[in-house]
Amino acid sequence: MAERKKTPSRKTAAKASAAKKSAPAKRAPAKTTAKAPRISHGPAIVSGPRAGGMTLGSVRPAKGSRPRRTRVGRGHGSGMVKTGGEGGKGQTVRSGGGKGPAFEGGQTPWQRRLPHRRGYSQKARDIGHFRQRYTVVNVGDLADWDPAVEISPQTLKVAKKIKAIGDGVKILGANKAGKSLPGGLRFRDVMFSGSAKEALEAAGATIEKLVAE
Repeated sequence: MAERKKTPSRKTAAKASAAKKSAPAKRAPAKTTAKAPRISHGPAIVSGPRAGGMTLGSVRPAKGSRPRRTRVGRGHGSGMVKTGGEGGKGQTVRSGGGKGPAFEGGQTPWQRRLPHRRGYSQKARDIGHFRQRYTVVNVGDLADWDPAVEISPQTLKVAKKIKAIGDGVKILGANKAGKSLPGGLRFRDVMFSGSAKEALEAAGATIEKLVAE
């Protein structure tokens, strides 16, 4: 008959495993690698205290050489939202485009909403378009005038009595105390007020081409 193999008891197996754990582990021998030879690639960049305080981390581009990129579509506060800096199209692009100050968005403007009568009174319009501007000269300014020279808008301007002729020259009756008109004055292409006409006729003035007021 074959003999049975004896199995170790539980106690002996526990002792054997404890002995294995307590035994020091054997270290593998360290691998020795040979250092590669150092290759020189030119002069090294010096940084730190020897470079006068400059380091690679402190290098910056010149101020203004790299402007910041315009970021489009980043909120209304940036000013680059709706059209992104490209402007509009159509009417807003054209030179002189727009509707003018009287445009009310397409609704009937005020000058058409008011109940007008037929026709307009030109007296209600501004002076620059429908009224005449006369250059005024007082009778007292002609006290030193030479009677041999005819008084007209052109001669008054040459004598620097007026600066501009405008729509015509009108003589008014204002006179300063102590000044009298010389006799024999001659007028041409000039209008007169009522008082000025009386004073000049009393002084013997000759009026040619008088425009009746």
